[in-house]
Amino acid sequence: MREEICKRVLLEAEYITGTRSTLRQTAALFGVSKSTVHVDMSKRLKKLSEKKYKKIEKILNINFSEKHLRGGQATKNKYLLK
Repeated sequence: MREEICKRVLLEAEYITGTRSTLRQTAALFGVSKSTVHVDMSKRLKKLSEKKYKKIEKILNINFSEKHLRGGQATKNKYLLK
């Protein structure tokens, strides 16, 4: 794996653990796609640091279980503005 990719993966992991942000928020901040962040966190991070991977896995599982709530709130806010 190239050094710049390794650095990005570790920076993304630090950001997610520090802020408990979603993949979309992280992708927007780092200027990459949501799919790239997903691959970084689910495959590449596991190869680099098993300990960080376990932390990220817990956060992503929480985000996954809450995403339907965030989506419903976003739709509600959209129609309240009209």
